[in-house]
Amino acid sequence: MEFAEVVRRRRMVRRYAPDPVDRAVVDRMVAHAQRAPNAGFTQGWAFLVLDTPADVALFWESTGADPDTHNAWLDGMRTAPVVIVPLASSRAYLERYAEDDKGWTDRSEDRWPVPYWWVDTGMASLLILQTAVDEGLGACFFGIPGEHVETFRAAFGVPDDHAPVGAITVGHRLTDTGSSGSPARRERRDDVVHRGRW
Repeated sequence: MEFAEVVRRRRMVRRYAPDPVDRAVVDRMVAHAQRAPNAGFTQGWAFLVLDTPADVALFWESTGADPDTHNAWLDGMRTAPVVIVPLASSRAYLERYAEDDKGWTDRSEDRWPVPYWWVDTGMASLLILQTAVDEGLGACFFGIPGEHVETFRAAFGVPDDHAPVGAITVGHRLTDTGSSGSPARRERRDDVVHRGRW
């Protein structure tokens, strides 16, 4: 698929067919994610791949999705056979930028007006979403509720120095994708590009 077509077709898919996703395709998604730009070539990210029914069920349980709670969004999202959780490590960046070629030996987050560990992991997440489209799949990026981050960490043994930036469901698209999301209710803005000056 042409890149412009991948970009045009990318949508947040919220309901999936029951077919499994080929493990090689999931491996390509995370391999592409690792090609994302990252400050100082720090690579301060990690990707938790949940691709068994037990692990996916544990994800929903650990992030507060009560199995008795039903709504269009949650019921649709729980049909995904794969969940990928991108995680960022601020410590990796602080350590990398304390190395001789960078020289910020104080390891202070105050030096970072923009915390690139979040930015870089976000860019890696977008590559997962784009790879899903290129592979003919659907995907949806969404947040893990803050009050459930610790139960998520405990369920999967996530170390303290890695924080989830969100989660991505992946699966085969259905014609009826469930909840249509904000783009169905809002126009795409055309006033966001300013050339030369605001």
